[in-house]
Amino acid sequence: MIDTPHLVDQYCHGVLRTELGLGTFEARLGAHLGGAEALPAAGTTFFDTQTGFAVRRWCPPFLGLEPHCPPARYLARRRELGAAEAGRRLLRASGISTYLVDTGLPGDLTRPAELAAAGAAEAHEIVRLEALAERVADASDTVEAFLADLAEAVHGAAADAVAFGSASGVRGGLAALPEPPGPGEVRGAAGRWLAGRAAGGPLTDPVLLRHLLWIAVTAGRPLQLHTEDPAALDGFAAATAGLGADLVVLHRYPYHRAAAHLTGLHPHVYADLGPVLAHTGARAAAVLAEVLERAPFGKLLFSSGAQGLPELHVVAAHAFRSALTRVLGEWVMDGAWSRTDAQRVAEMIAADNARRVYRLAGSR
Repeated sequence: MIDTPHLVDQYCHGVLRTELGLGTFEARLGAHLGGAEALPAAGTTFFDTQTGFAVRRWCPPFLGLEPHCPPARYLARRRELGAAEAGRRLLRASGISTYLVDTGLPGDLTRPAELAAAGAAEAHEIVRLEALAERVADASDTVEAFLADLAEAVHGAAADAVAFGSASGVRGGLAALPEPPGPGEVRGAAGRWLAGRAAGGPLTDPVLLRHLLWIAVTAGRPLQLHTEDPAALDGFAAATAGLGADLVVLHRYPYHRAAAHLTGLHPHVYADLGPVLAHTGARAAAVLAEVLERAPFGKLLFSSGAQGLPELHVVAAHAFRSALTRVLGEWVMDGAWSRTDAQRVAEMIAADNARRVYRLAGSR
């Protein structure tokens, strides 16, 4: 009843090029569930989660197996096909036509062009701000050079990237002080950080994180912000209104209501849907209905949030389509919505909102 033939995955990462055993596969499932690669407790398995059940339901048929097959059999078939061929089959089965790829994670992950080729799709890069700043610091020998090169690097990256992303900016500084730091404060923080940092060390200074985010705002590209509780972004959202950069909130369940509320308060704030729906599995329709109670429909964006496993693209796409069809279809059947409006809203959330926010006019 609701047709979304093309999806724009507005936030994801590359997939692993290497073959995976049970332990490595489970670690990647754990990373998707909790944000850090981990192993399950003794006597348990990450396949016994909503995401794990969804992988076993939807992915095996694309590799020539029956749904719900045992994990060991599934992984054996995966190894038989090889990582490249299994990934190609899974990505092309997802129905995702455009990937926006955050390239800021370490590891042997495919770059945007490789992901596009494997999935027979388009792909564009999201530049992770912290990683960019760390590369600039590695090449700078003075505070003045670092600060000048940092601004130049951010604005230079904006010429090719569709967006910027920040994984630590909210908890590192914005939650407490949403306004930009002063020049003296920035120079002092840069001097302390550079003096105490080994080559390749992470950017953790809250002043520099705030400074970095404000540079990104001036570059005019959308800014994706990772946060547990979107309410922490309210001050920054208010401070950046009218400056020309949209904010996209990447959040986790159960904070979907707070994210939906924030999108209604600020005209330049959007909310990501993907991981929230993928993590809730069979309950995804109920969660989506709660988001649609609060958020303007033009402010919601599909994503997979996938990293490492092409299976996560399949699971996210199916969870999204299934939830959307159940929720909007029920409203059409009840007479609350027309079918035309339901189809239009579905297309907005699936792809059209992302095309507008990220200026992807050429995307399918």
